[in-house]
Amino acid sequence: MATKNFRPLTPSLRTTQLGDFSDITKSTPERSLTEPIRKTGGRNNNGRLTMRHRGGGHKQRYRIIDFKRNKIGVSAVVESIEYDPNRTSRIALLKYQDGEKRYIIAPNGLQVGAKIVTGPDAEPTAGNALPIDKIPLGVPIHNIEVIPGRGGQLVRSAGGNATVMSIDAGYANIRLPSGEIRKIFATCYATVGQVGNLDHFNKSLGKAGRSRWMGIRPTVRGMVMNPVDHPNGGGQGKSKGGGGRQQLKSPWGQYAKGLKTRARYKASDKFIVERRKKKK
Repeated sequence: MATKNFRPLTPSLRTTQLGDFSDITKSTPERSLTEPIRKTGGRNNNGRLTMRHRGGGHKQRYRIIDFKRNKIGVSAVVESIEYDPNRTSRIALLKYQDGEKRYIIAPNGLQVGAKIVTGPDAEPTAGNALPIDKIPLGVPIHNIEVIPGRGGQLVRSAGGNATVMSIDAGYANIRLPSGEIRKIFATCYATVGQVGNLDHFNKSLGKAGRSRWMGIRPTVRGMVMNPVDHPNGGGQGKSKGGGGRQQLKSPWGQYAKGLKTRARYKASDKFIVERRKKKK
């Protein structure tokens, strides 16, 4: 997919950069593979706001994605490449030999008419799903299982890909997009290839209205609020500390900068071989 720029006829068009959807081959989804989405507006079952800045947005239907890829040995043909409003990647509609249809995340380079199969004997080509111990080292993969049979949970967003570094003693060392190297059971399934829609990183909404279409409401900085409304509010003139010496916090007192939010002790720590690279 390529990106599309616009003539700067208005201030918003000057910075707008969107996808051209040239890779989309079908505009309407497979109705049987969709279900309605009930919008919450950021509220929980008690009606209380638990996630700020959410609300409105265009009506959407959820596309049911086959993350498990559990039709072992049954080949399928790619019928279409489609847009999914619920994720950054494209999705591919597969039609299996037995007539069943399923959606999968579309890897980069997948074309309509291509044949896809799942199983330990499948070729390590884009779109095929194999156990990690059957995938050659250095091949890009995505939609990686963490627990065998649960379905892919890692590396599912646009442009993402992980790499099999080594396999030893029933575990595979996988380098994730963040740079972290993690041990994963070698019997877990993963899909070969890099997730498509590589130019999503270059996308620029251009105007506030497009955020509202996506259900994102405006955000007001705490620094411009009053002390009663936010820990950072108040101060004589423009003050980043809220008039005092306190650190930047959320309305609930969580520090905004430097706080490590990962739990100190997690059961999965023993599977992390190398932490992700820190931003410079």
